[in-house]
Amino acid sequence: MSVIDTIEKQEARFVFKAFDELTALDLGQRLVKLALSQAAPVVIDIRTADRTLFHVALPGASPDNDHWARRKSNVTLRFHKASLRVGETNRLKERGVTPDLGLDPLDYADHGGSFPIRVSGTGVVAAVTVSGLKSQEDHDMIVAALEYIWGNA
Repeated sequence: MSVIDTIEKQEARFVFKAFDELTALDLGQRLVKLALSQAAPVVIDIRTADRTLFHVALPGASPDNDHWARRKSNVTLRFHKASLRVGETNRLKERGVTPDLGLDPLDYADHGGSFPIRVSGTGVVAAVTVSGLKSQEDHDMIVAALEYIWGNA
């Protein structure tokens, strides 16, 4: 199974019945616990297209991680796909985030670490993003938190 196939299955699996500020807080806190247990120097961000619902910078994270989180979440909110999936698709097509696609690389990054928050019957309403590790590791941290929530829902 390819990376893209795996991510598509993850996106199909993790669909919320509803998503509000308290759900964002629960997911954000789960990510904080996970990141602290790994001493991961990350920024965790959960946002809609026009509002930040949760944001934290953990020890060791740099201000640059905030910018990466914003750029990766912009990709997820624009394409309604995980940023890692968008990046892998772009690499297969030998393209990237460029102005000729209408994307400013200062505002969009197709690296792993942002995942769509999809609500059943509604679609993508937000993006959860981790920045500070390698692309796949950022993505995997989000998936681990979502798996925990689904396992305890």
